[in-house]
Amino acid sequence: MNTFKQMNLKPELLSSLEDLGFVTPTPIQEKCIPVLLNSNKNDLIALAETGTGKTAAFGLPIIQNLDLSNKDIQALIIAPTRELALQITSDLNNYAKYIKRFSIVTVYGGSSIENQIRSLKKGVQIVVATPGRAKDLIERKKLFLNNIKTLVLDEADEMLNMGFKEDLDAILDTTPEDKQVLLFSATLSKEIEKISKKYMRDTIKITSSVNTQKVKTIEHNYYIVNQKNKYEALKRIIDSIPNIYGIIFTRTRRETAEITAKLMQDGYNTEAIHGDLSQAQRENVMKKFKNKQIQLMVATDVAARGIDVNNLTHIINYNLPDQAEYYTHRSGRTGRAGKKGVSIAIINPREKGKLKIIEQQTGIAFKYKEVPSTKEVLAQRIDTWSRKISEVDCSKLPNDLLEKVSNNLAHLSKEELIAKLVTVELNSLLSDYQNSREININDTKSYSNKTKRGQNFSRMFLNVGKKEKLVPSQLLELINNALGKYNPEVGEIEILRSFSFFEIEDKFAHKLKDAINNKSFMGRDLSIEFAKSKNGTKTSNSKTRPKRKTSKKYQNK
Repeated sequence: MNTFKQMNLKPELLSSLEDLGFVTPTPIQEKCIPVLLNSNKNDLIALAETGTGKTAAFGLPIIQNLDLSNKDIQALIIAPTRELALQITSDLNNYAKYIKRFSIVTVYGGSSIENQIRSLKKGVQIVVATPGRAKDLIERKKLFLNNIKTLVLDEADEMLNMGFKEDLDAILDTTPEDKQVLLFSATLSKEIEKISKKYMRDTIKITSSVNTQKVKTIEHNYYIVNQKNKYEALKRIIDSIPNIYGIIFTRTRRETAEITAKLMQDGYNTEAIHGDLSQAQRENVMKKFKNKQIQLMVATDVAARGIDVNNLTHIINYNLPDQAEYYTHRSGRTGRAGKKGVSIAIINPREKGKLKIIEQQTGIAFKYKEVPSTKEVLAQRIDTWSRKISEVDCSKLPNDLLEKVSNNLAHLSKEELIAKLVTVELNSLLSDYQNSREININDTKSYSNKTKRGQNFSRMFLNVGKKEKLVPSQLLELINNALGKYNPEVGEIEILRSFSFFEIEDKFAHKLKDAINNKSFMGRDLSIEFAKSKNGTKTSNSKTRPKRKTSKKYQNK
């Protein structure tokens, strides 16, 4: 099926799609629309990410199947956030612009419930709601779902992650058994399967081929620096990308505020979106971001849910998320509608393992990049700036003003004038990078699976292990915290039930032994001793390491 015209949609819907410039359906639309137009007997589970066109996939069939003479609620669409609910309503209104007697209402928290109740009393065919507000209106006996034909759970996995399971159960329990349930989710978790078994029947499963598309349209890059250099790396990366327009993801609300404050202080056009904002403040930030009055927005995963902004050039992961699927949600916000996008991860050495897990679980192939040097950043900025100047139209500049400027600058040579202009344009950048240093950690060097020849290592014994739930990343963190400013290379790590062995460069072994003894982990006092190497010799400022086969190495440099 190649076009919407081949889907037996009403002429009014086809006209609105033509106005919107929609000709060819996306994979999820191509699979869902014919099924939903031809049958209301089967429930549907569709696996599709944000940005794949799923609103049209369920919205067009719902609109087409409405009884326009009936003012009872015929379809309820549940979305996790007010932003997504409003976006769905806007999209459905656009699709139905030529449909007479079409009515839709959005109900969500943070807005006057009295106004929403008045809208419902007028009679409405479709309600788009957030879970909490829908439940509230049902309990107030203001939202009646006795006669609905279709129930849509959009981004169901996000709603469950946000803790709306009880609200969804309460809503679903008030709906008729013969309704059609349409569940859209980016992942098929155990919780999603439980909902489908409890509330759905004769279910059809549809999977979008979006992952293949995303691989083609999104470039995934990562940079490795020490944790203390992450902010500097972020600035250099931003400075090296002309006209960047994107979202910077952090893990915590506090970090969001800190990063935003630093960026604003350093002159970047950015704002944060977080849970402390009022609804009015949030909507104001989102309006400015969509209008590109804000170049970069800083957000957590929770705060960013429901944000639907087109044409983002970059997603920057200041911290990697704990779950691979969250990375997919983040990166999926760029590279839409066939356009190219870039997803960037700025990681410290201890996060390389988490990056590998994301690769394994998503099939994404990350490419290592080096943080641009001062010289590279300045060269990029000068190139962009000089091109912009060369394209400026000067025809409207009054001759008398031009003559006055020429007289004031006549004593300067061409080279002096250019140098001064560059200094004025890039003064803050030159100041920032005046004392800059190399911050890259070479990935090939840091994570080679081959032992370095000629390097001296000591093998150490540590008195905690699997029983205390010690894992390699925690051991590396203990070492880093103990040694502070030093960046030791760590060799093979072997974690056993009650104790562990690990290798560390000789020059740091005694420092670590002195620093970590008498500290605690999981309530147990730590003790480190020199251990015998695997060939039986004691290691303390040992000779060059014997050649051996290594298991997976964890290095930190």
